[in-house]
Parts: sequence; C-alpha cells; structure tokens
Amino acid sequence: DSVAAFSWLISNMWLGECECVTPEAFHSVLEKRYPTFTKETQQDAQEFLICVLNELHEALKNVRAQLCKRKDVPEPQRSINETSIIRELFEGQLSYAIMCLECRTTIGRPESFTVLSLPIPSKSTCSLQDCLKCFFQQDKLTSNNQIHCSLCGTKQDAVVETTITKAPRIIIFHLKRFEWQGNNRRKLLTDIHYSLSNLDLSPYSAPHYCVDAEYSLYAVVNHSGFLDNGHYTAFCKRSATETWYRFDDELITKIPHSSVQTNTAYLLFY
Repeated sequence: DSVAAFSWLISNMWLGECECVTPEAFHSVLEKRYPTFTKETQQDAQEFLICVLNELHEALKNVRAQLCKRKDVPEPQRSINETSIIRELFEGQLSYAIMCLECRTTIGRPESFTVLSLPIPSKSTCSLQDCLKCFFQQDKLTSNNQIHCSLCGTKQDAVVETTITKAPRIIIFHLKRFEWQGNNRRKLLTDIHYSLSNLDLSPYSAPHYCVDAEYSLYAVVNHSGFLDNGHYTAFCKRSATETWYRFDDELITKIPHSSVQTNTAYLLFY
C-alpha cells in the first residue's frame, strides 16, 4: 500500500547505499489510486503534495484506529488516537473573524490547513513577507459578497480578518504563480525573496496564541519553464550538517547557501 511504499522509499533514501533512489514504487501505488498523476502527463506539484499528505494521513490514521480497537481503548481516547503523524507535523489552523459593519457582531470560523496558498502582490519582485501580508490583510465583503447577519436579520457589509490560531510544526507555503487572465492561464515570474531562517509568523497570529518565530527553511520546490513544458527541481537541507543539496531527477549536487534563493521557487517548507 501507499504507507509501505513510502516507508521503503524513505528507508532507501537514508541508507545511503545508492547515489540516487527512484520513487517508482511509491508513484505506481499512488497512480493506481489517483489516475490523474500518471507518468505521461504534467501535473501540479502542490496538488500532488496535498494528495500525498492526505493519502498518508488517512492510511496512518486507520492503522492507529485499528490498534486502539485491539487494545480496547475507550471511545473518547480512541478518537484522539485517530490522528496521524502527518496531521501532527503539517496541520495548522486559521480563524476567520467575520464582523458585521452594521451591528459589529463578530463570528469566528476555524479552518484547518496543511498548505497555505499565498497570493503574489507584485509582478516583478517582492518578499515572502509581502505575500503573507497580502494573504492576512483584512477583506471587506460588499455587494454580492455580503453576509447574512443573524442579529440584523438582513444581508450586511462585513469585514473578515484572518489569523493563525495554531501554527504547524512544519509549515508549507504555496506561491500562487499560476493565475487566470481572462480565459488564459499564465505563470507569474515574480522574483520572491524569502528568508532561510528566523521566519516570524507572530504578526499573523491571533491574540493570546503563541506562534514560534524560529521557523527555518529546509526545502524548496522550484518550477522552471512555463505551463505546458515545465520542470521541477528541489533544494533540501540536511539539518545535521546544515548542508543544502539540489535534486534534479537523478542528478544530486551540493549547493552553497547563496544558491537556495531562486526566482523559480514554487513551494517553501519551513
């Protein structure tokens, strides 16, 4: 199954017996369950990542649930144990505070996430912090986007403020480089500057919630090319030695810290 194939892949990567390891077996298992991701087609790395995380979470959650049943764990405790290492590592939570501008009534709506898709506010150059500010900026709901206020009993203008109420141990940012312009989809070639260490998320956290400000970059997925002829590469840091490597299919090379900053970054892992 997917977990066994993924476990085999990780084990072989860390054994170090080969210069490179192919994910062929894992991809074959995943391809059977999700035919969209066949070898013959080009697909989006962010969509594939979410698919992999969801697949591993569901499989590992079911394993935990079965173990709890065998050990006769009480029902309330069993529901807690139906989580997974995927959720523990990657899942965070946002809160959307929606305030009616007429009566000032505010309601909160929580939403879990594993990947934050960030808008790119500039066409030429910007920073990751600019993208975060754009994502978390207060939005006004008017016209067709008005809310139905339960206190007013009618549709009213409102404002929405988004904050982080639970920061994941590993946070993944998806830079929205692909956008629709009319009926055509295009890629944004914006040069986005991102820090390699000390990423501070506290300005975007809700009051009374403590967000660790010591996030450090440990992987980047790059997309070069355009919509129909793109190519993915990855940068990954080995934390034990603080050494960065570039993965380009079977070619793996050591790179300096200065090369980690690139204008083709598509996914950032902190």
